[in-house]
Amino acid sequence: MTIRPYNENDKEDVRFVCLNSEGPCKLSKRGRNFALAVYCDYYIDNEPENCFVAVDENDKAIGYVICAEDFDNFKEVYINEYYPKIGKWEYRRRRSALRAIASQEKYKADYPAHLHIDILPEYQHMGSGRKLMDALCDNLHKKEIKGVMFTVWHKNYNAIKFYEKYGFELIETKETSLVYGLKLK
Repeated sequence: MTIRPYNENDKEDVRFVCLNSEGPCKLSKRGRNFALAVYCDYYIDNEPENCFVAVDENDKAIGYVICAEDFDNFKEVYINEYYPKIGKWEYRRRRSALRAIASQEKYKADYPAHLHIDILPEYQHMGSGRKLMDALCDNLHKKEIKGVMFTVWHKNYNAIKFYEKYGFELIETKETSLVYGLKLK
């Protein structure tokens, strides 16, 4: 398994990983569109320089870490271009997307960057998560970004264990999610 910068040829593989990182995707078309709009497409479309992939021996992406390095820029582009892709009739999903932004906005001064990381189940627990995080954190550190954060579901115990072992610190507990941050300077 190799870690390398994302490139445009990885787009469909990354989208596949986004939808299948917890097992085969069982989402409806609307559910898939929501997941891609909220958790994937902004990053690979707008900040590919902050995206890294884990690839197999055939150079096929089987995992990724994707990141927005500046919260304010992310929010402006996301609200104008990606949020409208969530159907107006999907009130619950639209609120969920806005809550994720609100939880990150509170901490943007200390953690201006935020990330998403996913790996296909059959490639998890093989060290690729740490290598992906190392690539991203090295990239952000070189850009003098002072911190990175993310939100995780409170019952995603394996992910929480991984993040804490990596050095992320819990900065907020919400009803069903936790906010973690890592200082880079």
